[in-house]
Amino acid sequence: MSPPAVRTAHRPWPLPAGPWVIAQSWHDLLFAHWPIPLAELRRLVPACLDLDAYDGQGWIGVVPFRMSGVRPRGLPALPWLSSFAELNVRTYVRGVAGGDEVKPGVFFFSLDAANPVAVAIARAVFHLPYFRADMVCALEGEAVRYSSRRTHAGVAVGELEGRYGPTGPVYQARPGTLEHWLTERYCLYAVSPFDRGSVEGPHRVYRSEIHHDPWPLQPAFADLARNSVAESMGVPIAGPPSQLHFARRIDVVVWPPRRLS
Repeated sequence: MSPPAVRTAHRPWPLPAGPWVIAQSWHDLLFAHWPIPLAELRRLVPACLDLDAYDGQGWIGVVPFRMSGVRPRGLPALPWLSSFAELNVRTYVRGVAGGDEVKPGVFFFSLDAANPVAVAIARAVFHLPYFRADMVCALEGEAVRYSSRRTHAGVAVGELEGRYGPTGPVYQARPGTLEHWLTERYCLYAVSPFDRGSVEGPHRVYRSEIHHDPWPLQPAFADLARNSVAESMGVPIAGPPSQLHFARRIDVVVWPPRRLS
């Protein structure tokens, strides 16, 4: 994989100083999104983070996909570690509450993954709520058959099972649109300890920068027979998703987490 490091005009801020540390490719990804009132979202996200909103509305995303080519900088991808399925539940924040630097990014309620070694590394290094899960991600023509069941000890079981895929041609979201706001995010926020069980803290806040080309989005369908992955983490969603987008592949590089004051 050739990490993306040339196209930067689409970024909302310059590339971070210093070298990236992890490269990876994301495949067969579904963005499924549900609206949520900001007052309800505020009760779910640690108070140390400022919520982000689009036209006064918060959003919850459920994002299944698979990874390949996961490798540290300067090392080859290892077959037993570099490819696995992942599923995350996310929302959107602007940075540290009361801070003077606004960088809109992603906050994860959970990240389920099929590789226990990757789960352990991500929890320890990036302070993210990764959990072990039994997962299958298989192509059926242009569509994807996906199933996930969280098996991490001490964490509620969450499941996702169904089929999804593209329904139209590839395009890039226009800045200012909801789909651009939901997808074009170039950092992620983590709080530690993430298993404290209280949004009040105290927490330590970390930000990791990422880079990739603009998302090659497609309109999508999703037939979800089972979807309890968000509710299992205390995140209420109901009914079918309001927004669906698909991406076949994107290459990503990640910088190390930096603790924020």
